[in-house]
Amino acid sequence: MNTYDKGPAFVVSIPPKWENVTAEALMRDIWQAPKKTVHQLRMDKAIILDGQPLNWTTPLKKGDKLHFSLTEKEYGVIPAEMPLHILYEDAHMMIVNKPAGMNTHPNNPSLEKDTLANAVAWHLQQKGEKVDVQHIHRLDKDTTGAVVFAKHALVKGILDRLLAERKIKRTYWAIVHGLITNKKGTITKAIGRDRHHNTRRRVSPSGQPATTHFQLLEQNKPKNLSLVQLVLDTGRTHQIRVHMSSIGHPLAGDTLYGGKPIVSRQALHAKYIEFDHPLTEERLAFEAPFLDEPPLFSAFFKKEGE
Repeated sequence: MNTYDKGPAFVVSIPPKWENVTAEALMRDIWQAPKKTVHQLRMDKAIILDGQPLNWTTPLKKGDKLHFSLTEKEYGVIPAEMPLHILYEDAHMMIVNKPAGMNTHPNNPSLEKDTLANAVAWHLQQKGEKVDVQHIHRLDKDTTGAVVFAKHALVKGILDRLLAERKIKRTYWAIVHGLITNKKGTITKAIGRDRHHNTRRRVSPSGQPATTHFQLLEQNKPKNLSLVQLVLDTGRTHQIRVHMSSIGHPLAGDTLYGGKPIVSRQALHAKYIEFDHPLTEERLAFEAPFLDEPPLFSAFFKKEGE
């Protein structure tokens, strides 16, 4: 697939596997794009083939180039210049590495200027891309790591579906108190709001189902700490923090859930992200490097000789 450098415009080149598929079937069956978005593309005549408006029911040929021309949109947030660590970018989306102490997006977009979304908007503005900045998922303010942003509604709708279907695999690393004895384990406990605390969540039988898989990576016996890798089947607010605390291993630095303030923040990092590209179906896999200065994770788990 080819893409323009500046959006919101891009080209999709039809590969052999999609030959004889109609644009209608491509949208409905292969991309499974939202009906509302597809309808808007039709109404706007936003897709051109060989210089002519697309016939949605004519079978496509290998090498056909679908030219998408999408309406420019306001960023939705105030562009603000800040350091931005980009793991991946194309005409459709960005994957960025969020630092600690920064919200994913503003609660009040007309006033706040210090979130990851503001930094993404600034980056796009400098490139001349005028698109609505849309996050696909969020990380807590003090959690670091990979976050996905969509650049247009078609990809946003497909990525939202992939997330709901658990096809965007996110893998976290955390430092927790105590020496975990099981090499692997699964925590399946429903999570609900804490009626006595506005921001806290808690294990609650009447809450939303939640499942967390953990794997022990390393132990620091002198400091009574364990390094664990975690994969979520669900994406509940504070899920890792609540689940690890519930089994007696709260995150280091996470004072809200019983962790001790031995580090400046909760020791949680979204280290890996993996999924199929929403349009090309190419497998994407990225590792988000640690950004903490001074180092947080490596300081607690140095190899011998370091």
